[in-house]
Amino acid sequence: MMLDKVENLLEEISSVKAATVSDLESFRLKYLSKKGLITELFEEFRNISAEHKKEIGQKLNELKLKAQERYNSLKQELESTEAGLTEDDLTRPAFPFPSGSRHPISIVRKEIIDVFSRIGFTVSEGPEIEDDNHVFTKLNFAPEHPARDMQDTFYIHRSSAEDSDPGDILLRTHTSSVQVRVMQSQKPPIRTISPGRVFRNEAISARAHCIFHQIEGLYIDENVSFADLKQTLLFFARELYGKETKIRLRPSYFPFTEPSAEMDVSCKICGGKGCNVCKYTGWLEVLGCGMVHPNVLEACNIDSRKYTGFAFGMGIERAAMLKYQVNDLRLYFENDLRFLDQFKTAL
Repeated sequence: MMLDKVENLLEEISSVKAATVSDLESFRLKYLSKKGLITELFEEFRNISAEHKKEIGQKLNELKLKAQERYNSLKQELESTEAGLTEDDLTRPAFPFPSGSRHPISIVRKEIIDVFSRIGFTVSEGPEIEDDNHVFTKLNFAPEHPARDMQDTFYIHRSSAEDSDPGDILLRTHTSSVQVRVMQSQKPPIRTISPGRVFRNEAISARAHCIFHQIEGLYIDENVSFADLKQTLLFFARELYGKETKIRLRPSYFPFTEPSAEMDVSCKICGGKGCNVCKYTGWLEVLGCGMVHPNVLEACNIDSRKYTGFAFGMGIERAAMLKYQVNDLRLYFENDLRFLDQFKTAL
């Protein structure tokens, strides 16, 4: 009698179909659950005489194994059907969706952050909508400085109820505003980089855009010198552009640094021999830098007689253009998949 029940269940299980998840669950509950038919047979097996236990026990174990195998098979078939992948359709790709790629700006941003992180710089971020005080005043910009003009800066109109608030509200033109916030909230030593999106009222072309990305760095401590700045930037340039990269620093002017400089790197395309990309000079400008102006330190309540520091800033688009030899800045903002697909190998 017991053997007949086992044989009947073996035949029944082999013919079960599962078209839905609900059918599969019904199969499990009926045969494999703690209150299922197989469990009931094992309970009944306790009362079998000793002379028949071996034969019936082997059949029960076979039944349980077959039921579990049938359940696994039905589950796999159901999952394949739901994914649209059947054993008969050998033309379907192994992965139904192609992998994406990171944006070149994101790739270069991460590489730059990684370089400076290895020499102790932390990452600081701040708001894109800022006030005049953090963007200009505390950075030693004179009231008549042209950068404050509407031609360069996007100012945000406020309602009459807000007009009594001090200072203008604007879209930040550089991430130096983040450095101001760091200097106001932390005591030296300070070693940080500030990546982020910035905005300037410029005509969009192959070489310029009204939106772009910057990374600015700041190091303040006792006895920081221009030599420290040069060695830091040389390390960065060789890590990002290659071990054979050379740099040169040209005198320049920024309100928030003194002395100030522009940094060029040797053109990696022509090896410094001169080409149309570097305008046959062998050099490419990549960033601005200098020693933090004492007025900036004092404006942020840092004693300029005790502390000195350096700062630098670069456009990520510019660095990406040099790294990937892209000649049109607008490509970074158009979301053209033909362009972005080229960076799948740079994940």
